[in-house]
Amino acid sequence: MLPFNVIIDRYLNYLLIEKGLSSNTLEAYSKDLIRHIDFLKKNSISNISESDTAAILKYLIELRKEGLIPTSRARHLVSLRGFYKFLVQEKITNHDPTSVVDLPKTGLALPDVLSKDELKSLLDTPDTTTHKGLRDAAMIELLYAAGLRVTELVNMKLQDINTEACFVRVFGKGSKERVVPIGQFAKNRIDVYIKTARPALLKNVMSRYLFIARAGKPMTRQGFWKLLKRYTVIAEIKKHVSPHSLRHSFASHLLEGGADLRSVQLMLGHADISTTQIYTHVAHEHLKSIHKKYHPRG
Repeated sequence: MLPFNVIIDRYLNYLLIEKGLSSNTLEAYSKDLIRHIDFLKKNSISNISESDTAAILKYLIELRKEGLIPTSRARHLVSLRGFYKFLVQEKITNHDPTSVVDLPKTGLALPDVLSKDELKSLLDTPDTTTHKGLRDAAMIELLYAAGLRVTELVNMKLQDINTEACFVRVFGKGSKERVVPIGQFAKNRIDVYIKTARPALLKNVMSRYLFIARAGKPMTRQGFWKLLKRYTVIAEIKKHVSPHSLRHSFASHLLEGGADLRSVQLMLGHADISTTQIYTHVAHEHLKSIHKKYHPRG
């Protein structure tokens, strides 16, 4: 892998020759990239291909802590998007960690991360005196507790969750498997759902899926989107909330609380992990302790 300074020089030459940018603009890009590379080094990332979405998120969090206003942080993200797109184009790396951090077309506001109070309000909104309310509460709690993608949530099988050990088994992109710890809040809600609400929703129909919709069929992505939007309105949250917002919030809250970057990468499934055999008992206990210590509802 090329040294960081060589990679930056190649990108700046590309901007100069191919894009014809001015010297002032190039200097601004250079400062942004050097700052980002310094961050990567500080977090023991010595290879640009090791940078992922969790690293980008933590970098933006650090910029905020340093006092940069939203538009300045967004400008940094724009710089990084161009940089990583170039790296993929030149086959220096095979992925763009900024690709899921979207900028709205209407401006340079960064994607919303829900505050802990907003998340508590959202998580407390479902009516847990009803079977559907218990299901919805368990789904939203698990999505946030484990930082899941919505597809991972709705595709989860009953056998994939172990509330006694407080872990869920997740099959992510490319069928990569990972094990993610969950906290007491999620454990309690899932236990109640499985023991009471799920059998009632199944109505004597058999299903492998953890979360059930009508006629014993698994919950769909679209179905979950609709119920999440409804609860967002009831909770009077003004931000644009999507299932991915809870995944971003999961990572953001862990990183803000002091969790180490590598552990968050493992829990998000961004590391190169293809099977749970990679995890040892020690690794399981380490992730569990990280989650319990730093997750707001651990």
